[in-house]
Amino acid sequence: MSDANSSSRLASVLKWTANIERNELPAVLLSFLFVFVLMTAYSILKPVRDALGGDFGNVGLSVAWTANFVLSVIAVSAYGALLSYVRFRIAVPAVYAFFALTFLGLYIATTHMENPLLINKGFYVWVSVFSLFHLSVFWAFMADLFDKPQAKRLFGLFAAGTSAGALAGPAFTSLLVDAIGAKSLILVSSGLLLVPIPIILVLERLRTTSLQTEHQHRGVSGQIAMGRNPFAGFSMFLTSRYLLMIGVFIVLYVTINTFVYFELQHLTGEYGLNTRTKIWAWIEIGTNVLTLLTAVFVTGRIVLKLGLRTALAMMPVLVAVGVLVLLASPTLLVLAMFQVLRRVGNYAVTRPSREMLFTIIGREARFKAKPVIDIVLYRGGDMLTAWMFTLLSTTLGIGLSGVAIVISGVAALWALVALYLGKAYESDTVDSDTRQSGELANGT
Repeated sequence: MSDANSSSRLASVLKWTANIERNELPAVLLSFLFVFVLMTAYSILKPVRDALGGDFGNVGLSVAWTANFVLSVIAVSAYGALLSYVRFRIAVPAVYAFFALTFLGLYIATTHMENPLLINKGFYVWVSVFSLFHLSVFWAFMADLFDKPQAKRLFGLFAAGTSAGALAGPAFTSLLVDAIGAKSLILVSSGLLLVPIPIILVLERLRTTSLQTEHQHRGVSGQIAMGRNPFAGFSMFLTSRYLLMIGVFIVLYVTINTFVYFELQHLTGEYGLNTRTKIWAWIEIGTNVLTLLTAVFVTGRIVLKLGLRTALAMMPVLVAVGVLVLLASPTLLVLAMFQVLRRVGNYAVTRPSREMLFTIIGREARFKAKPVIDIVLYRGGDMLTAWMFTLLSTTLGIGLSGVAIVISGVAALWALVALYLGKAYESDTVDSDTRQSGELANGT
């Protein structure tokens, strides 16, 4: 009786704190571990990547982001081909095995190549490709694993997992860098990327046992490959109004992100590499501590009580308010604080809310069109806004106040798109609209 009471109390605590049902607990814990390990692997090296970017200058950064975009297009196309000809159960783990091998190759390159600048730029670009790819695949898998009601309750918790990993990564870096050296940290990341592979296999089994969410695929078996067109994701994106608007939402977010990032790189450029690394590391720590708390205790309740429209539109409104503060006090400290709070809102509320949008579309669109939006469109937006910032800074001498004005206009458009997507998600016409575009993309 006491064991039953203890189990009942634990279930009550979990439901109150994180809205987890008892049958969901194994899948939730494994999913949390999944994204925690991914973000730890990435975050071990992220502060070093951002610190290296300060040596490139605006033009150098723009060139690096252009290379990032080109590589992202190639990577997403190759991923689409993989999904077209390889069983789904194998394709997703293969992505993480591939990145583990590439990091191993990068480690070997750093020990044999003599041109530090070339290595640093290659490292910067490839880590940037990885930074979006690994999370896009994870969130697509989560949208495939959990249904719409579960996503509203649980995706905030997975966002907390990203922040926990983003905190653990820099901690591992600071603890291990003196003992094993910076280059060996690449090997650590490579090894960590193999951990999700058995987790994915167990989660696939839980899909049909404790979760019982296999019904949401409308008869599409996870055992077979998807449609044979490796570029279907691009055509699905271009023929679906719903997916196009998600793309617009991403581009507007990216525009704000890029302008703030470049201005931070500009303002920190006068400091040495070690100081810049510390500044970026503290931004990461502040961001992820606040995100962890917000995602666990707040995100799910915002979506459930206020709706997805409010959750999606919240950050554009808060960004507009932050811009007013930035205009009143245009300093590095205020910009850094603005960056932290903006990223907290994105990681804790906007990102999981955005990922919920993909729970109502078909599996092929989810795994093929989503990377087009998350990676190709994101990096394309990065590239265009990077060159835009470079042009404005070199020709017009745009400063922090000018950046704030640009951000305020983009935030207004962002809020309108967010309201549209939230309404579309809750309507009964979204499924048919998206499904029709998917059928046209596949030529059926």
